[in-house]
Parts: sequence; structure tokens; C-alpha cells
Amino acid sequence: MPKNTARTGVAEGKVRVQETAGEASSPFESYPIKNTAISEAPGVALSSRQKLLVGSVLDLFEGSPTLEHLSLWSRDATFADPLTIATGYDQFAAQWYGLPAVFSPIRIQSHRVTSVENPIRLDLTNKYSFKGLNQEQSIRSVVYIYIGQDERIQRVEDRWIGKLPDDTLSEGSFPMSTVPFRSLRHLIRVMAGWGWWTYCNVSWWRPAWALRKLNAVTVPRLITVPASKEEDVRLRAEREDASRTSQASTDS
Repeated sequence: MPKNTARTGVAEGKVRVQETAGEASSPFESYPIKNTAISEAPGVALSSRQKLLVGSVLDLFEGSPTLEHLSLWSRDATFADPLTIATGYDQFAAQWYGLPAVFSPIRIQSHRVTSVENPIRLDLTNKYSFKGLNQEQSIRSVVYIYIGQDERIQRVEDRWIGKLPDDTLSEGSFPMSTVPFRSLRHLIRVMAGWGWWTYCNVSWWRPAWALRKLNAVTVPRLITVPASKEEDVRLRAEREDASRTSQASTDS
């Protein structure tokens, strides 16, 4: 065999080995993702990258944010649900780090990916336990995950009972959200001052974005997003300790 042919054969063999190793490796290896067993509807097959992004979003909904999770989002990404429209890193990061500050524990009851088109559709049922209150709230939602050209998350929509609000939103439109709305009102009243509270009362649902925009700019003032990996690790350990304590109290 000529030498150049031998070299070509060896090189091709190395490429095949590398490709096989890449396919066999888990997409979660480089990230601290907890939800790695992604449920897919019949006929749905996520790519490795899609599994990573969906798993990271499930972690966020379960109150387990890290800087590594948020590195999978574009800096100008948007998170939208009936309570907020948070655009840009400072706003959406505060929403995710604020979730375990209000609820603990948070438990995903069920999930299933029903479409791999862009956006990915995820059916989700989550149970939230309110800190300091003997109350739990289950919310069924349809989550849409939009992926940008850079393969990062560009937008996540959390549609409670499949809906996002319009200007005619009323609390009755989301019967499962009554307690979260009351909790948010109390938080805004106490932390944001009576001026904001008066504004919120005057324009609470006319239009609906008054609340959602207010939430987006208020939460970053109340919630600390870690600035370093060391601080992130410390906050994660504190969350896990608090979650174990809360779970033990619930079980007893």
C-alpha cells in the first residue's frame, strides 16, 4: 500500500472514532443538568443539543438555576409568562433566581416534549410550595422554547393552561394562578413602595402588560444574581439545604 494511502486510511479511521465517541457522549457532560431523562411523545426525537436545552429549562422551572444554565441563553433573550415579560440577561436571570426565593420545594409532576420544531413545545405540570406558607399550587402549562441561529435559547414562553395574557386579562382567566398573583402583589407592595403599588392598582389589568413590565423591572432590584462561579456554588448549596429542610418538614 502506498504511504499516502495508508496515511489517508489512518486519518479517516481517527475521524470515524472521534465521531462515534461524540455520538456516544452525553450532551449533559459539560453542564450541571439534573433533568436528563427527557420524555418525548411518540414520533418525537430530540437532537443532543435540543435535549441539553430542554433539560436546562426543566431545571430552571424546578428552581435550580446556575450561571452555566443561563450561559445557554442569548444575552438578549426573553422569558414570558402571565406574570412577566423579562427581556435581556439582567431581567430573565433575576426571574429564574427569584423562583426558589419564593417557592421551595418545586417539583415537576410531569413533562413531555410534543414537538421538535422551532419553537420546541413542552407540556409541563409543576407543583410549587410557598415558602413560609402551608400551601401548594400545581400549574399546567405549555412551554415554547425558541432557539436562535447560535443554538442558544432566544425566547421561552410559559403559557399557563396554554395561554398568555392580553389586555383583557383578569385573574379569573387563570384560576390556578390566584395565589401567585396575591403573593406578587404583596411582594410589590412591601418591596417596591406605595407609589408603585398605587400605579399597579390603577393600571393592574388595563393593559395587562402593566403588571408584567413592572415585574420585569422590579424583580432584578430584589433578587441577587451571582456574579461569579464561587458565589453561584454557594447559593446552590444554600438552596439545596433549604429544599431538603423544607421537604423533611413537609414529609413529617
